[in-house]
Amino acid sequence: MEPISQPSQPLDAVFAALADPTRRAILSRLTRGEASVSELVEPFAISQPAISKHLKVLERAGLIERDVDRQRRPARLKADPMAAAVTWLEEFRRFWQGNFDQLDDVLQDLKREEGIRHE
Repeated sequence: MEPISQPSQPLDAVFAALADPTRRAILSRLTRGEASVSELVEPFAISQPAISKHLKVLERAGLIERDVDRQRRPARLKADPMAAAVTWLEEFRRFWQGNFDQLDDVLQDLKREEGIRHE
């Protein structure tokens, strides 16, 4: 098995942004389309400035982009940086899958040995 590569700074920013449940909820909401700060604040018991801070973190991580549309700044999901995170996590899935396959082989061998002893 090849060593698992270390995350780069952009990937670090993605994981840091995804670490917060409010930011994950905002991203989930944005999968349905762009939204303003006032639209995003509705389901949360936090202030608009707090939502704006979360949006800045998401924007720095490259997970959203914001446009100026008259007086509002709608946020829009930009999922490409998450693809890098998924790719990085996929390396761990392959690692664990290999370990589970080995464990399954050992268990099958033990079952066969146990069956031979009881015959």
